[in-house]
Amino acid sequence: MLPPGMTLDQAAAGFRNQGQFIAALNASKHQGIAFADLQKAMTVDGLSLGQAVRQLRPQPAPTTTSTTTEGTTKS
Repeated sequence: MLPPGMTLDQAAAGFRNQGQFIAALNASKHQGIAFADLQKAMTVDGLSLGQAVRQLRPQPAPTTTSTTTEGTTKS
């Protein structure tokens, strides 16, 4: 779950407590967010876990919808 080359101490650095650290690890895994980015957002930028996930979550590609309108004419 940790990024390659990152020690447990490095990964846990900056979090307020063990629970916040574990929640961030879990969110990183399940939301597809790089843990290092999530850690920075929470420990450096001061975001909550929810705010950081919303900010960092990959956005789905916009969908294109086409609407056709039919004109009517009166005679």
